Amino acid sequence: MGRKKKGVVKRAIVTPDKHFPLADIPAINCVKRAIEIVKPDIYVDLGDVGEWHGSSHWQWRKKKRPPLEYQLPFIDDDVVEVNKGMDMIDESLDKANCKERYMIEGNHDDWMNRFVEEHPYLEERYRFEKCVKLKERGYTYYPMGKFLKIGKLVMYHGHHFAGIQHTRNHLMRLGCNIMYGHHHDIQQSSVTHIDGQKSAWSLGCLKDMSAEQNSWLGGRQHNWSHAFAIVDFFNGGLFTVHVIQIINGMTSLWGEVIDGNK
Repeated sequence: MGRKKKGVVKRAIVTPDKHFPLADIPAINCVKRAIEIVKPDIYVDLGDVGEWHGSSHWQWRKKKRPPLEYQLPFIDDDVVEVNKGMDMIDESLDKANCKERYMIEGNHDDWMNRFVEEHPYLEERYRFEKCVKLKERGYTYYPMGKFLKIGKLVMYHGHHFAGIQHTRNHLMRLGCNIMYGHHHDIQQSSVTHIDGQKSAWSLGCLKDMSAEQNSWLGGRQHNWSHAFAIVDFFNGGLFTVHVIQIINGMTSLWGEVIDGNK
């Protein structure tokens, strides 16, 4: 009741790319604790919840693709690990009694759909929304490329409009308030149009950022950061965004230090 009196209609927690089982567990612990502190009305996952290496087409780029019976054990392992990761988040959402949950499919998640398209008889078991049990978990599913709009904020995974200034590119191309993941870095841009100010937010990631878990970068340095967002929605669809950055598995929220390493 407290925040309703202050004009906040709904409060959301929005999380970016986790890439289970390659998620950064201290960062995930910070998110879990934040959910339990904030008790959001809404939870939004911006996608790439799994790494899905077993179904990745990139691994066969310079090799002959092996028979299906060789691939399936690796894909089954991915399904188990991603579900374990989602269980961690759902545990905290259940404690917070957060019922309104959204999953926006990422490009890595879509690899499972592409795998099913090659093997359509595996549809029921391996399509992304089914293998992570989104319906049973209570998530509303937004397929790859679809936009979720809450109030005056639009959210999607974020595979469009790349470049160094990708938030500005999103603003110029879409002309709306937009929040996304995918790029793994924290970035914000704003612009004022004739109908008012609009902003774009890139929310970083929650993936293990170590070189060992990202060998495909070939040792290149990156600008990734761990973060998530708290979004307060007010009457008329207006909203405020608080980006919560996580440094070495630690952050602070509402005066409380959260140490995800413990």
